[in-house]
Amino acid sequence: MAQDYYSMLGVAKDADEKAIKSAFRKLAMQYHPDRNQGDAEAEKKFKEIGEAYEVLSDDQKRAAYDRFGHEAFKNGGGAGAGGMGGQGGFSASAFSDVFDDIFGEFMGGGRGGGGGRRNPGRGADLKYDLSISLGDSFEGKKSTITVPSSEACEPCEGSGSEPGAGPSTCSTCGGAGRVRASQGFFTVERTCPGCNGQGQVITDPCKACGGQGRVRTDRTLSVEIPAGVEDGTRIRLAGEGEAGVRGGPFGDLYLFVHVEDHQLFERDGPDLYCAAHVPMTTAALGGEIEAPTIDGGRVKIKIPEGAQTGKKFRLKGKGMSILRRKGRGDMFVELRVETPSGLNARQRELLEEFCKAGGDDTCPESKGFFDRAKEFWERKI
Repeated sequence: MAQDYYSMLGVAKDADEKAIKSAFRKLAMQYHPDRNQGDAEAEKKFKEIGEAYEVLSDDQKRAAYDRFGHEAFKNGGGAGAGGMGGQGGFSASAFSDVFDDIFGEFMGGGRGGGGGRRNPGRGADLKYDLSISLGDSFEGKKSTITVPSSEACEPCEGSGSEPGAGPSTCSTCGGAGRVRASQGFFTVERTCPGCNGQGQVITDPCKACGGQGRVRTDRTLSVEIPAGVEDGTRIRLAGEGEAGVRGGPFGDLYLFVHVEDHQLFERDGPDLYCAAHVPMTTAALGGEIEAPTIDGGRVKIKIPEGAQTGKKFRLKGKGMSILRRKGRGDMFVELRVETPSGLNARQRELLEEFCKAGGDDTCPESKGFFDRAKEFWERKI
């Protein structure tokens, strides 16, 4: 039993013309032979939905189908609906408006029949990885880079033809850039293989570029890296990519910025973090230290008496530049109290005297830890 046309298109029996056309267009794009080359099942499905659409898009044929079903079209008759193309086929004219849209997407153009010649091909976009230091990211940098690329051929001025000669109209498509071909009982339209959709062919190619209209070269560019740029930032340089084919527009160049690690600072957005190692005596007695800043300066930090490892100091406005904005982030300095090592006899003697004088009582965190540990052990016994 033949499948119901409405089910084929996935629409209800009371669907309007717009819904039927939309459903068919979606399925036609999915099962089109150009997208499923060599797939017999997809080709069969494409023919089936085409048959369903021809009937349901025609008011008379649809009315006959709704009344008599598939019987309406047997033997070339059926309630005055007319035949189905003679041998069970269907005509391309019933689908012209839909296929104009479909072919426009395949070909990279808009709707409308004929005159499908494409513009000269746009050049490829290029990618360039640029590594900079954290200092360059803070200040901004003007850098000179060399990019393997292509440029318009000078002898032919990008035309692809020998000087004094010019392209000829493609004999395959007659300059349309597209050709029609039959697949079974269906007609499809494709990019012309003779001119690749250009509508013209180079009959006397330029010897310098082989008819491409461009030649390979290394291009040297001066690029401006703005202050505050972060790792992974992408910068687009319009028109600095490869030259197009036969006078086509240039592509774009994309710079991917990589910010190198710094020996002192770690970055988190606009803020900077660094660790300051201080002697135990400075942390215990208090004092003052100098910390470096990303701009090459110094800043004094007052260490309070009894400072512990992990204590942080926030220095407002001492962080990184902010991209395309005024002001700077903050800088955070974290203390790392350093335990003395390699003591001489006198230093060891002084520390032992410190312990005998009750030095352990000045370390409440460690005393509290051992008190809790002792309580834990006693509960386990």
